[in-house]
Amino acid sequence: MSDTAHGITTGAVARRLGVSPTTVRSWDQRYGIGPAVRADGRHRRWSPADLAVLDEMCRLTASGVPPAEAARAARQARTSAGSNVPDAAPDAPAAPGRARRPGPGSGLPQADVRQEARGLARAAVRLDGPAMEGLLQEALAGHGLVTAWQEIMVPTLHAVGRKWESSGDRYVEVEHLLSWHISTALRRAAVTGPATASPAAPVVLACVPGEQHTLPLEALAAGLAERGLPTRMFGAAVPAEALDAAVRRSGPAVVALWSQARSTANHALARHVAGTASGVRGARTAPVVLLAGPGWLGRPPAAGMMRPTGLAEALGLISRLYGKPDAGEESYGNPAVGTESYGKPDVGAEE
Repeated sequence: MSDTAHGITTGAVARRLGVSPTTVRSWDQRYGIGPAVRADGRHRRWSPADLAVLDEMCRLTASGVPPAEAARAARQARTSAGSNVPDAAPDAPAAPGRARRPGPGSGLPQADVRQEARGLARAAVRLDGPAMEGLLQEALAGHGLVTAWQEIMVPTLHAVGRKWESSGDRYVEVEHLLSWHISTALRRAAVTGPATASPAAPVVLACVPGEQHTLPLEALAAGLAERGLPTRMFGAAVPAEALDAAVRRSGPAVVALWSQARSTANHALARHVAGTASGVRGARTAPVVLLAGPGWLGRPPAAGMMRPTGLAEALGLISRLYGKPDAGEESYGNPAVGTESYGKPDVGAEE
């Protein structure tokens, strides 16, 4: 798109940046990130120099810098480049890693979370798909799967879910878009892992009947792919008959059954799977069943079953069953991490 002599409109700017026009106007009104010159004194017309400031604002907020700080830094960059628009010196950007708690008016209440999670949450609220894709790729490459899932993806899902629950069913579109991008990143990580063509019995991954939450199983599938272990992912709400057929036909060494809520935790089905033997006559074996997710809490696992508390522990248990070293297994103080649950402390998503 070519810039006109008088600049381009707010709608054109929003399309170029991949954000909504409301976000662009909000940045102008809240933080003074607006055009240096307005046509007729009223209509916003954005010049290439103005666009450079907005690009910097997007880059900083996507990396987790609070919007007010990002705005000051972006305006200061324009001033340093020779603009006639004066500005106060910017506050120092927050250091990478754990984010500080913001003051009033900075968005959602925040827990002690990684700055990358704050950036991902803000990109989600802006419906900024390209930014989310880039941030997720950076998180996986920079931190590894377990840390990226437990300390960035899950807290951001919790934040968006909390915002949805507390806003009268608004932001449903934010949750759907964020979930889609996380799923895409996890599946890409699984595909780019080591080759999994193996004569070993696979790991079967399935949600119990009535259960739609698949992201934790997708994270587990990506982690198993990293370790070169064969998997068969059957996805959401697998009917009992289909699960029985899948287990009998694939002869798995491990079956991971995900249940998000106690209402979907089918203990009779889990016992049936744990007792389903396969293999040649005289050497038939039954799979180990992993009861994954918070729905299974409340009663001890039966014989032939294990109940991991999170992604790292699940990967470690399965790796040991296959005789693999626990490479990448880490210890975390929060046993609930890895059990996808909405309505936890917020990350701080802000338009």
